[in-house]
Amino acid sequence: MPLRDAALQALCTADPAAKAQQARALHSAFDAAVLDTQARLAEPAVLPGRPARPRLVEPKQVPSRTPFTPEGRAALLHAIAHIEFNAINLALDAVWRFAGMPPSFYRDWLRVAAEEALHFTLLREHLGTLGFDYGDFDAHDGLWLMAQRTAQDVVARMALVPRTLEARGLDATPPLQAKFARAGDARAVEILEIILRDEVGHVAIGNHWYRWLCERDGLDPLQLYEELAVRHEAPRLRPPFNREARRAAGFTDAEIDRLR
Repeated sequence: MPLRDAALQALCTADPAAKAQQARALHSAFDAAVLDTQARLAEPAVLPGRPARPRLVEPKQVPSRTPFTPEGRAALLHAIAHIEFNAINLALDAVWRFAGMPPSFYRDWLRVAAEEALHFTLLREHLGTLGFDYGDFDAHDGLWLMAQRTAQDVVARMALVPRTLEARGLDATPPLQAKFARAGDARAVEILEIILRDEVGHVAIGNHWYRWLCERDGLDPLQLYEELAVRHEAPRLRPPFNREARRAAGFTDAEIDRLR
């Protein structure tokens, strides 16, 4: 099966473990795969594939979570696992949806999908040690909503998913690590360290392709970002910002300062 078709098939897979396995296998097989960068694939009626649980609710209906009780810690881990599950879907969606990009674009996003699959698997395994599984708590669908809003525009997708939604994780992860450390959960701290390391690379990929597209189309990256954020109703980012991680991910100081 051509690689982008296989990415769409993985995206449609409902079982989380099977989706994670497929994402990692696709990345491993990239060099031997058939890659048709120009193919325009038909969108299925329902995307993405997902299990019957967790139940998806409005963001305001998801209660706040504390790591200082066993169930609260499990709920917080579940929320992070849900983000990583959606991140697999977002990366796979970029591979099948956007035709006409260089081969390295598809390699990059399959790498992201494979690493997000690892993150999800690690979190799910740790959740299991607490007596819970993915699907045991309610979740919301905010990440996929932005994928729908940017489905027709690869520039907007690169601007608002990796550079906005995923980049929020660079800011949020160190405080989360501190909370889990205070709760005595050393394994959660270790997993979050892996996630933070990899997410710097994922956001860097988003920055690279956003700037590549802006240069290709003669667009001003700073001005365009602000226009896209308004047009597609991107969430307003609030400080403090992890300047060190954002710089490592390719943000300039001017971009970080304008987030304020």
